Amino acid sequence: MNVAVMKTKAEQAISESFEAVAEKLPGSAAVKARRAQAIGAFSGLGLPHRRIEEWKYTDLRVNVKEVLAPSVEDETPVTIAELLVALGPMAHVDGHRFVFVNGHHRAELDDVADAGGLKIAAVGELLASATEDLSATLAATPEGGDAVEALNTAFMTDGAAVRVAEGASVTKPLMIVFVRAGSQASSVTVRNFVTVEAGATATVIEAHVVLPGASPDVQLNALTEVTVGKGATLHHAKVAVDEGKALHLSNCDVTLDADATYRNFQFSAGLGLARNGLNIIFEGEGSKIDISGAYLARHSEHIDTTLVVDHAVPRCESRELFKGVIDGHGRGVFQGKIIVRPDAQKTDGKQMSQALMLTEDAEFDSKPELEIFADDVVCGHGTTAAELDPDLLFYCRSRGIPEKEARALMIESFIGEAIEKVENEPLRDALAAYAMQWLGHSPRG
Repeated sequence: MNVAVMKTKAEQAISESFEAVAEKLPGSAAVKARRAQAIGAFSGLGLPHRRIEEWKYTDLRVNVKEVLAPSVEDETPVTIAELLVALGPMAHVDGHRFVFVNGHHRAELDDVADAGGLKIAAVGELLASATEDLSATLAATPEGGDAVEALNTAFMTDGAAVRVAEGASVTKPLMIVFVRAGSQASSVTVRNFVTVEAGATATVIEAHVVLPGASPDVQLNALTEVTVGKGATLHHAKVAVDEGKALHLSNCDVTLDADATYRNFQFSAGLGLARNGLNIIFEGEGSKIDISGAYLARHSEHIDTTLVVDHAVPRCESRELFKGVIDGHGRGVFQGKIIVRPDAQKTDGKQMSQALMLTEDAEFDSKPELEIFADDVVCGHGTTAAELDPDLLFYCRSRGIPEKEARALMIESFIGEAIEKVENEPLRDALAAYAMQWLGHSPRG
């Protein structure tokens, strides 16, 4: 006997919203067909909920009560000066810039001159003329059925398509900037493609920021698909800084060829409800990844990092380190799974997640997992959660350091271990500045 599952008000609204805007979304006939398949896949899946193991700590079916109108068109004026204000400390990062406002490309805000070795295009423009071959890459839903990625395919409006030429060494980082501006509450859906061809080296920074005075209500769905070619190296950072009310759903799907190197850093602060998903698969032997991140949550903010590293081939190495600071009634979630396939001998994988809880009401849920089907491996994981060390705090105060400053120094030291893994110095300094702002040490900017 089949039991029909009642759709929530939000799930019904999502389907109705798609019907209302489908004709306005960019894309050829082939893309529109793929969008229709994706919304059909979502209708069958519904919003993720706690009975799905990967979503047990972040129940969207319960937490998403209403659906904001999709941002299918936008002409909100933003100047370069305002953009720099929105970027805050990241404005000092010297690099190429590709800018989107409320999910739509704004060429007048770009700075991609002399970007040798880089080919950059707006996904919205590519979709309009997409052939069957291109649209086929827009899977309606990945293996296992991810409803959030299905929604991304259905509603995506724009994004960055980046290709680093074979053997190129791009000296300046490329910053893909997503700015929220204006008084209109909306949902924004963006899709990025980053391809680093064989032997190339590049740094890509994905920044999600908000212009002062913008509506605090936003529902973001971002998906970045990354391919790192044979012997290539990609440094990839995602920075999301908001004001405490945003629904931020982000996925990053990464594929590595042989002898590739991929370094990823995730920084999240001020997100009302966030889910950062990373799915990484080794498809070529001898590759290495270093995945790390830092998140800051206060009030009732909820930040979830869910990571799956799939060692599908032999002789690959993975390292993961995530640190969170949780204040007030904030909640941090870390789910990290390392899979070692039967033929993936000589795998070396290590994972650690740590949380610093500043109040008794703070919550940290951690679920590290190892699924090992090979016998010649070195793998391990760990997780810790603790308060500030009262003995160390007393030591600082006994040396004349006021309690507030001593607490801040200890928190900075804790989170700084993760931030130090960022190799780009200006970006590393910017993230440290964000952390200090969160602690109340300095004004914004």
